[in-house]
Amino acid sequence: MIPALAPMFIAEFAHYRDVLVLKDDPREGVPLSALLMPEVFDEVLDRFSAHYARGDRRGLASIWTKYYFIKLIPPVVAASLILDHRLPLQLERLQLVLDEQGMPQAFKLPDAGQRWSPTPTDPFQRFEDLLEGHLRPFIDGVAGRVRVSPKVLWSNAGNYFEWLLGVLASAVPHADLSHGRDLLAELTLPDGTRNPLYQPVRYVNVAGQTGLKRQRRVCCVRYLVGGLEYCENCPLPARKRNLECAAIKTAN
Repeated sequence: MIPALAPMFIAEFAHYRDVLVLKDDPREGVPLSALLMPEVFDEVLDRFSAHYARGDRRGLASIWTKYYFIKLIPPVVAASLILDHRLPLQLERLQLVLDEQGMPQAFKLPDAGQRWSPTPTDPFQRFEDLLEGHLRPFIDGVAGRVRVSPKVLWSNAGNYFEWLLGVLASAVPHADLSHGRDLLAELTLPDGTRNPLYQPVRYVNVAGQTGLKRQRRVCCVRYLVGGLEYCENCPLPARKRNLECAAIKTAN
């Protein structure tokens, strides 16, 4: 555990205590730059896929990245927004701890980081290390390896980012989460290119249901893996229903 982050690892966040660690952690780690090499990533995905009877590797890789992002994003984003702590996140400086089944368990960081000084003035400055230093090269590497759309993987990351903001708003009601919300609300990055984390989730009305339904904008393609159904917040079933309704109206 990184001592500076200890105040954060309580209650429902206690299980993240040993997720962000330093080099002295006794568990074996794989350099993330090596993990994305074809022979290494394929071996990890093969171990992971043993849990499933059959499935397209695009779907398997997407599911695996979900486990990766749910380990990485909550403690990193919470550390920045709640503790104002900046962590070293550049992909080439980190190691990933995996279990025997190829599941992500922890990240070995080169150092404990430090408090932001001065405090970032905008969301892209605050989260540049996460977005450009880590997520972009990681997602590009995985997408290139298994030929899954980068939009799917960015959506996986954005889904957990948006979910975490809701958790933090409830757990720490007086916290300033504006940079997190602003990051997801900006259509473009400072350089004018599209923000890959733009509005990953929307809240929609569903006929026959009370309240709004949380729905991803992009499907995670887990349905490509045999035996798995759509996620509860998948947009595809809703789109299918809309198309069927449109077809019926046209026919009439």
